[in-house]
Amino acid sequence: MTKPQIRPVSGAQYSRIHGVGGYRPVRVIPNSEVLEWIDSSDEWIRTRSGIAERRWAGPDESVAEMSIHAAGKAIAQAGITPEQIGGVIVSTVSHFKQTPAIATEIAERLGCGTAPAFDISAACAGFGYGLGLADGMVRGGNAEYVLVIGVERLSDLTDRSDRSTAFIFGDGAGAAIVGPSDTPGIGKLVWGSDGSQAELITQTEAWDTAFAKSDAVNGAGEELKWPALRMDGQPVFRWAVWEMAKVAQQALDAAGITADQLGAFIPHQANMRITDAMIKALKLPESVPVARDIAETGNTSAASIPLAMERMLESGEAHSGDLALIIGFGAGLVYAAAVVTLP
Repeated sequence: MTKPQIRPVSGAQYSRIHGVGGYRPVRVIPNSEVLEWIDSSDEWIRTRSGIAERRWAGPDESVAEMSIHAAGKAIAQAGITPEQIGGVIVSTVSHFKQTPAIATEIAERLGCGTAPAFDISAACAGFGYGLGLADGMVRGGNAEYVLVIGVERLSDLTDRSDRSTAFIFGDGAGAAIVGPSDTPGIGKLVWGSDGSQAELITQTEAWDTAFAKSDAVNGAGEELKWPALRMDGQPVFRWAVWEMAKVAQQALDAAGITADQLGAFIPHQANMRITDAMIKALKLPESVPVARDIAETGNTSAASIPLAMERMLESGEAHSGDLALIIGFGAGLVYAAAVVTLP
């Protein structure tokens, strides 16, 4: 007797990014304001990181609100309706509810019907991770269009007294619509992790530890510090410069693309010096425009690549149809790189 077989699933042969959108909070935090918290100088901050200012979200600019604004722009650019979205993926480390996933609220408010919606936690590589998942969903026949969002309110996790991190982080949301394509629009994702170095970028303490401290000092008049992000800067810098340049080259090789064929290089906006070192390691021609959104936006983790992509397209630095190398890297330590066609 012949055993029954599962009906094969038929998806798109290829996928691409159809639209991108971003949201930047209204409040601008210049370096001069940061200098009220830490003993430093504007020159030191700019030299060390390339940051001149960053955006911090206000009370009405929640993770959900910023995501919805960014997603609306991406949906409009893609020329689709929310009902056509067959999946919503949100990468964030700063949505403080363990459950439900913020993606479910976003999907409902956008009008995505019963589309599956879930959050992922991959820090600064989160947009790349989401892009890889969306590519698989589209080509695997599990969705026609997938909304990928990177969103952070890192101001909530910033210790203003920490001289090594107080000037780095910003808030914002970036979104992209991934859907079917007649030609390859998303190259092979080169991604991975190195948990042996997880302590290099981490939250100062777990929530259960913080709550235990709160119970212990309740009513004692002691000041409690909210858990914040901590980073061991020099080892992270060295890892990003040397290891991530290799990963970026692997993504180029996997896509069959050379550096001089790129229309843009859009790295995670972590540090201008890291970007410059990667440019040198990749032997990137001067003719290839490079995203430097960090100067005005700070490090927005999972949101940084789509925000920078949107800015490059809007400013005319990069153009629809150009090939772009994207790479994200951060806490975990995690990383993800790919060559994509710009929407």
